[in-house]
Amino acid sequence: MDPLPLTGERTVPGVAEENYWFRRHEAAYVELLPYCDGAMVLEAGCGEGYGADLLATRASTVIGLDYDALTVAHVAAAYPRVRPLRGNLAGLPIRSSTVDVVANLQVIEHLWDQEGFLAECHRVLRPGGRLLITTPNRITFSPGRDTPLNPFHTRELSPSEMDDLLRGAGFAVELLAGLRHGPRLSEVDTQLGGSIIDAQLDVAVHGVEWPAELLAAVTSVTAADFEITTADLDASLDLVAVAVRP
Repeated sequence: MDPLPLTGERTVPGVAEENYWFRRHEAAYVELLPYCDGAMVLEAGCGEGYGADLLATRASTVIGLDYDALTVAHVAAAYPRVRPLRGNLAGLPIRSSTVDVVANLQVIEHLWDQEGFLAECHRVLRPGGRLLITTPNRITFSPGRDTPLNPFHTRELSPSEMDDLLRGAGFAVELLAGLRHGPRLSEVDTQLGGSIIDAQLDVAVHGVEWPAELLAAVTSVTAADFEITTADLDASLDLVAVAVRP
């Protein structure tokens, strides 16, 4: 199975230069796995499918929903544990009150109508069902700005904005946490003489060859190198939320 092409935003497994971002996303999936035990899960915006496949190790059923036809075909061929489905997140092609968990990881920042999407999540969840959601923290991802630096993003959220958005959609917020570098990645930053994130962005912006030291650091990253905590949310890299439909 050939890998999906990089889009400049979607991360995929098995690409050395993408490993930092892949593992950063994977860390959130690992943290949220226990909420999927035995559950009927809809991943709304499943992308390449690696996350849906990971959720399928604990869930009874995982539906991987994406709008892109090539992506859906890839998921069908690459991840037999996932039930692929093509559809629009603006109107989820799922009956009301039928799923236990909606997973939406690193997707909501791409949506123009975030309120409408959350209303759809609320609709398809059974009472007591959970929405698992992650997104870049606007405060650290686009510092000092109301508009995103990333051209693929439409609206980024701060911790308080995420909390307000979820409560406004009728959810009870069970967990609002932040993902950040753990101790080993802090050591890597020191060894590189600056942030591993900034170093990767510098290579991307200037189109230069990857320095050997940076590539070695990036390929060494694992999901365990990140930590998720409720402390100092404004300083987190990504927001991680669990919201319950009453």
